[in-house]
Amino acid sequence: MKKYLYGLSLLLVTGLLFVACDDTETYAEQKARENKQIADFIKDNGIQVIKMSDFLKDTITNNPETGPDFSKNEYVLFDDNGVYMQIIRRGTGQQMQDGDRWDMTARYYEYGIAAEDTLTLNTFATYTSPDQFWCMRNGDNYNAGFTSGVMFSFYGAAVPKAWIMTFPFLKPGFLNGTPSAKIRLIVPHNQGTQRAATNVYPTFYEITLKPEKWQ
Repeated sequence: MKKYLYGLSLLLVTGLLFVACDDTETYAEQKARENKQIADFIKDNGIQVIKMSDFLKDTITNNPETGPDFSKNEYVLFDDNGVYMQIIRRGTGQQMQDGDRWDMTARYYEYGIAAEDTLTLNTFATYTSPDQFWCMRNGDNYNAGFTSGVMFSFYGAAVPKAWIMTFPFLKPGFLNGTPSAKIRLIVPHNQGTQRAATNVYPTFYEITLKPEKWQ
């Protein structure tokens, strides 16, 4: 376990060195660079971007893994913050209701779009446990915090904003045997981890979510 996490540390440090900001760059220049990196990533991966208005008609993003149109690779763009979301599986449970508090687990993969390399992950069940976090809903507001896991070890308790904003669209379910919700995200720096926000770099996530208990 220690050896594995040490390897992750090297990956993370290497990636951050690669994407570290040039001190001579202005913030506007850093954002322009990030926008190009995201645009190139979308093009290179054959992603079709759909409008939120079209997504809300059926809340489906067609994708090669679960369809229903397997020929498409759709992500919906959140215009107000620049996050792109693809729902692979919504889940077979129910959506979080006002006043709910869920204890969740996550298996995830974090890829540095600028570094073109893995930053962190916990997808190897032999070496790592799922990340644990809580999530609460109060009206239209959602809050969440990590309590253990790789994300907690590297970045602290704060759950990326981009993760949280997906919760209204998912139905992860409650039972261990229920198929988990699965999403993919393209995340600009200000919707990701604090480290991404500080260094102005975009990330890609593939995340599988499952609630362990709720109250």
